[in-house]
Amino acid sequence: MPAAYLAGSHSAQRLDLPPLPVYSHAVTKSHDSLAEFELLVMLAALRLGPDESCTVSIADDIQQRTGRSVRRANVFTTLQRLEAKGLVSTRLGDPRPERGGRPRRLVGLEPKGLAAVRATTGAIQAMAVELGDIVGDAR
Repeated sequence: MPAAYLAGSHSAQRLDLPPLPVYSHAVTKSHDSLAEFELLVMLAALRLGPDESCTVSIADDIQQRTGRSVRRANVFTTLQRLEAKGLVSTRLGDPRPERGGRPRRLVGLEPKGLAAVRATTGAIQAMAVELGDIVGDAR
């Protein structure tokens, strides 16, 4: 069992800790870890799928699931940044009558983007393991 020592104590107090879960640093070492909002945008795009994920539906999904106000312009800017990093790609969908015949720009995750989502969520899970009593259950 790994040991840790309580900081700030005049006499070193040993704490026995359970082993840490395995966590891969492969993607985060390449600086492709995601900021919080980038992660939310990519999770929404994954959930909605490549035929339904666009700026409007991604913003709506984040707002419905988190309860926070989401500006479409912020989603659009984030998608541009993620596309420039090669984490997502966009394509024009079919023309939509409710959009005056204009197509939606649909979003799909690239393999590199899925790896970044996995690395970021893995890092969060690794840091939160065994803290359920303190941070509460996320469900």
